[in-house]
Amino acid sequence: MNLFKASATIGAFTFLSRLTGLARDMLMASILGTGMVADAFFVAFRLPSLFRRLFAEGAFSSAFVPIFSSLLRRDGRDAARHAEGVLAARRFAEEALAALALVLLALLAIFEIFMPWLMLGLAPGFVSDPPKFDLAVELTRITFPYLVFVSLVSLMGGVLNSLGRFAAQAAAPILLNVALVGVLLIFRDHIAANGHALAWGVFAAGVLQLGGMLFACWRAGFVLRPRWPRLTQPVRELGRLLVPGVIGSSAAQVNIAVDIIIASLLPTGSVSYLFYADRLVQLPLGAVGVAVGTALLPLLARQLSAGDQSGAMHSLNRAIELVLLLCVPATVALMIAGQPIVEVLFERDQFTAASTSATAAAVVAFAVGLPAYVLIKALSPAFFARKDTRTPVQVAVFALALNVVLNLALMGPLLHVGLALATALSAWVNAIALALILRRRGHLTFDARLVRSAWRGAIAVAIMGAAVWAAVAYAPPDVFDGDGVSQWLGLAVIVALGLGVYGLALQLLGVATLGDLRQMARRPKG
Repeated sequence: MNLFKASATIGAFTFLSRLTGLARDMLMASILGTGMVADAFFVAFRLPSLFRRLFAEGAFSSAFVPIFSSLLRRDGRDAARHAEGVLAARRFAEEALAALALVLLALLAIFEIFMPWLMLGLAPGFVSDPPKFDLAVELTRITFPYLVFVSLVSLMGGVLNSLGRFAAQAAAPILLNVALVGVLLIFRDHIAANGHALAWGVFAAGVLQLGGMLFACWRAGFVLRPRWPRLTQPVRELGRLLVPGVIGSSAAQVNIAVDIIIASLLPTGSVSYLFYADRLVQLPLGAVGVAVGTALLPLLARQLSAGDQSGAMHSLNRAIELVLLLCVPATVALMIAGQPIVEVLFERDQFTAASTSATAAAVVAFAVGLPAYVLIKALSPAFFARKDTRTPVQVAVFALALNVVLNLALMGPLLHVGLALATALSAWVNAIALALILRRRGHLTFDARLVRSAWRGAIAVAIMGAAVWAAVAYAPPDVFDGDGVSQWLGLAVIVALGLGVYGLALQLLGVATLGDLRQMARRPKG
């Protein structure tokens, strides 16, 4: 498997998912704004969104893929894909599916019954506003079944990823965005009903995603048949690895969820500001971090299973190199151009200029931690491929505790911006700790190519940042305050300028030439 090609496939579909999600968020901003209905829906949407990121974006695979890959290697891929062959890998996938479905249905029943009490923990600040609290409970009860659908989708995605098929799982979130855009367009003139309509849209999207993944498995010749749940040895091992794996690879998402909980204690609109800011940061995070992490895990698992330690080290270095070259410029661009980006994308109708300023400030704070969020995605598979889920979860728990402390310290003077900054700082602590532990164990040594790319890439980013800053600072005053066409043209020019200058700088500095890209895109021999 070629890491660059696999990452490009996942990144392309994930980027398309983020773009459709951006269209969805723009409609939400226009129709819902940052009022009570918006805050209630975003809390209700936070749970399924969190679980989608925890499971669909690689955390479930951190426990499932190493076990499944080792069984698949033992069986031989061709045997495992036939209905009558040696089926250790297929049998494990079916047993895991049965056990997961049983646990999820029990969890769903508990959450549905006790949702009012759970909401006290999810949004304690809503208690002082009973209508908002009751609406959040109603909407969360509607959206929560999405957890069942997305978790089953993730298991099937782990199967397909291990078979070298990455497109189906990466494309699944697009269905969610399309469903919500359709709901918004249908009910855009009924503000009071929008919250419920969007919640049912989330439910319907889960059904569509599950159907799409079943079809993808059928096309791959790997249909999973129903079984009675059984605690076999591989299933017990999956359970042992699953919980710490989920927490370890998704600390940034858990931290953002904590931000939302604490933001409910702040003035109305704080939850919405953080939601919209997080959505912008998710665009590069999804296109790079999720893609690299999802492609890297099965590759490392396969290399380590074959005893190829040097190959695993090379793959990890290339993953870090890819992360730095793509995420650091995105960070600088968001920090410099955050205000005009938010203004062009969201400021209309119910989303006011005050909403723009508050959201842009959160974007800058979140962007500080963007490279760290993505590095966590790239470094965690180095532990998971070795079936070590304990170390990442210990680091993640420490980072989570630090995030809470920083939240409480910064929320007073900086309000919601303090929450975003706390998440960014704790993410850096998490990423640095993972890298230091890997180096101490001898699992990470920075090769000469990575070091050379890092310092030359930093020069290229500085050149790009100067160009973007000049474009924003010296743009005509009416570019971003004019009509829709001039706004979009102005933003497009800034984006094109940043991409062009950065790409040219990489070429001139010899960081990533066209020849390098062609070589990376080739499938390795053997």
